[in-house]
Amino acid sequence: MKVEEGWEYFEQQENKKAQPKDIDILYGKVFKSEEGQKVLSHLRAITIEQPTWYPGEDSSFGYVREGMADLVRQIERRVTRSSNG
Repeated sequence: MKVEEGWEYFEQQENKKAQPKDIDILYGKVFKSEEGQKVLSHLRAITIEQPTWYPGEDSSFGYVREGMADLVRQIERRVTRSSNG
């Protein structure tokens, strides 16, 4: 195995990583399609549009539910950013 040395190695590795805007574009391609919109609508219905917590439940239930909803919000933000060039 050849060991790479110098800053060039690290710069090459950094260039291989997907940039945030590239990721937003990928989310847009997936979730702007008709099928993607149906999936995103379903994810929204089972997370954001549901109660985060019910009386009598352990408080950790609310944390988990909010985390699930936040993931859907992150997807929606990325799809929106993909449209804003």
